[in-house]
Amino acid sequence: MEYTDDVKKRLRRIEGQIKGILRMMEEEKDCKDVVAQLAAVRNAADRAMAVIVATNLEQCILEEMAKGGDTGKMVREAVDLLVKSR
Repeated sequence: MEYTDDVKKRLRRIEGQIKGILRMMEEEKDCKDVVAQLAAVRNAADRAMAVIVATNLEQCILEEMAKGGDTGKMVREAVDLLVKSR
């Protein structure tokens, strides 16, 4: 699978957030603020996973339709993958 620049940008942004959280910890910031930033990272990671799965699913469905295969199975597998990632 080819990963888009959008997904890579999302991950770089998450990387920056993690560095910011580490800096907050070194500066002994309030735990509420650290936890809030960790929640933001988790949400950003969830969104990145969703984009990756959706993009891959779209490509796989188009290929499977061209072959006349079962696209429903692919959708179920994609949903299972997202559910397991939580």
